[in-house]
Amino acid sequence: MGGVRSKLQARVEPEDARAFYGRWARLYDVIARRTPGVPALRERAAAACRLEPGDTVVEMGCGTGANLPYLRERVGPEGTVIGIDFTGPVLERARELTAEYDNVHVVRGDATQPPLGGLEGDGDHGDEGPLDGETTVDALLATFVVGMLEDPAGAVDDWCDLVGPGGHVVLANAARSDEWYAPPVNAVFRAIVVLSTPPTTKLRYENAPHLRLDEKIDTAHGRLYERSAAVADETHVFGVVRLTGGRLE
Repeated sequence: MGGVRSKLQARVEPEDARAFYGRWARLYDVIARRTPGVPALRERAAAACRLEPGDTVVEMGCGTGANLPYLRERVGPEGTVIGIDFTGPVLERARELTAEYDNVHVVRGDATQPPLGGLEGDGDHGDEGPLDGETTVDALLATFVVGMLEDPAGAVDDWCDLVGPGGHVVLANAARSDEWYAPPVNAVFRAIVVLSTPPTTKLRYENAPHLRLDEKIDTAHGRLYERSAAVADETHVFGVVRLTGGRLE
C-alpha cells in the first residue's frame, strides 16, 4: 500500500514524504504482507489487470513490492513487470523481494512522471526507465496511490494515455466505508489516515485528512470510469477498500 498524503495548509515537500515513508519502510512492509485479507486483495488486483503471459504491466507506487510477485505470476517469465516508487528504503525492500526474477524491474521515480525510457537494470534510473520505445504497456496498477497526489484525475489521465485503447488500468484505494457497520470501521480508518500522513509544520489541516482522501479517491475512480469502455468495481476489507478496473476505450 502507498501512504496517504492530504492537502495541508503548509504543503508537505517531497523530501519530507520520502523521509517519512523511508523511516517506516520495514513496519509498512510487515503490514502490507501480513494484514488479514490483504494478500487476497492483492490477488484480486492482479486479476483485474487482465494480464496474459508475455504482457507488460506497470505498478505505480509499488512500495515494498508486495504486488509484484502476483503480477509476475500473471505475465509469466516471458512478460515484464515494472514497479515505480519514489522512496529509496522502500524500493530496497522491493528489490530484495523480487531479486530472483530477471523480468521484474524496480525503478525510482514519480508516479506522475514515470521513468519509462530504456532498460538499464533494476537500479535508480533518473530519467531512464525499463521500456524501449517500441514496448507497449498492457496494464497499469496503482494501489493506495491517488490519495498522495495533488491532481489524481490528471494522473489517471496520464496513466490511461500510457496504456492506451484496449489496455487495463486498475485502482485500489482505501476510503470510508458505506456499510451498515461503518461507524467503528470509519473511526479506525480515520486514525490510520492521520497516522500515515507525513508531518507538517502547521498544526491545523485545511480540511480533515480522511475527507480530503475520500474526495481524491472519488475523483480518480470517477475519471477512470470516464476513460473506460468497461468497468468492474468491488469493495473489500469491511467496505473500506475500493477496487476499480477499467478496459480503456
